[in-house]
Amino acid sequence: MGDERPIEDILDTIGDDHARDVLAAISEEPRPASEVADACDLSLPTVYRRIEMLKEHKLVSSETAVADDGNHYDVFKSNFDGTVIRLRDDEYDVRIYRKENIPDRFSSLWDELSR
Repeated sequence: MGDERPIEDILDTIGDDHARDVLAAISEEPRPASEVADACDLSLPTVYRRIEMLKEHKLVSSETAVADDGNHYDVFKSNFDGTVIRLRDDEYDVRIYRKENIPDRFSSLWDELSR
């Protein structure tokens, strides 16, 4: 997984009930933290803490949106597709699947082919 944190840290993060609630709330469409807090019945600080945890593992990303009155705010979207855990020979193999957009996937493929 390169420079990412150990897989156990990611599993701890997605094992957190509130983190999973946040992921579920933003899985279909990007939402601001206030909407996530309302949907999950969580405090705003709790939502922001979970979003930061999820962002550390690249499971959530953010974009800036502009309100009708010109104010800027962040909306959060899920990059998390799923996890597969397999047990083999007294060890476990964990795969984290993240959503990728097509241009990023093509760029990564092109970079690998040009090496």
